[in-house]
Amino acid sequence: MLDTISPSLAPFLASRLDLPPPRLGIRYDAAGNFLPEAGNTIACHLERRSASEAAILQLRERLTRLPGADCLAFTPAASLHMTLFQGVTDTRRKHPYWPADIPLHLGIDDMTRRMISRLDGFDGCGPFSVRATAVTPAGITVEGVTEEDRQAMQAWRDKLARIFGYRHPDHETYSFHITFAYVIRGIPDAAAAQWQAALDDGLDLLQREAREIQLREPAFCKFRDMKHFEELLILA
Repeated sequence: MLDTISPSLAPFLASRLDLPPPRLGIRYDAAGNFLPEAGNTIACHLERRSASEAAILQLRERLTRLPGADCLAFTPAASLHMTLFQGVTDTRRKHPYWPADIPLHLGIDDMTRRMISRLDGFDGCGPFSVRATAVTPAGITVEGVTEEDRQAMQAWRDKLARIFGYRHPDHETYSFHITFAYVIRGIPDAAAAQWQAALDDGLDLLQREAREIQLREPAFCKFRDMKHFEELLILA
């Protein structure tokens, strides 16, 4: 095992991981299968056939081949996206994760229709660019490239919170990311050196080949599980 483990790896190792992972048995099972968890979200998918998508897919593929990769439930490559604003899910029907003026028992399809109706005439808060700041076994942490980009991303979140009528507890501190996988169990400590090298190399790859990660425009999406996010409305 490594003498020094980076903060991007340490929480995922068997000796460091607090079990059980919070979404295990709700979002996915111990075999890595994704479970029904309907909901909606505002997401920016990767720009298809871009250089940054190619670099991200290369990194993801390397991680899936590492020893201990079966300790993670990997989402399909086609589902990769950055969440701009968290929507609602069928498995989290409580405030402040749900609009206060909508009944908690409302069916998720009706809920999605009500939420999308609130976006009628919506004007976005401008374009923004993002870059990778860290790579973990679960995916890529990103942030706006410039202070103006970071302000634009927060402006999107603030405006969407006002329109939908709720904001999560982490609204101001939300860490933007592109998810690769969810933790089933801790990665064996014996594999730490290989994972550390892959994460370090992966960040170098992104900073070299994807200095700006190309994203599609924010879209209101619905999903049945974590395998596919269907774009219903593009928010320009």
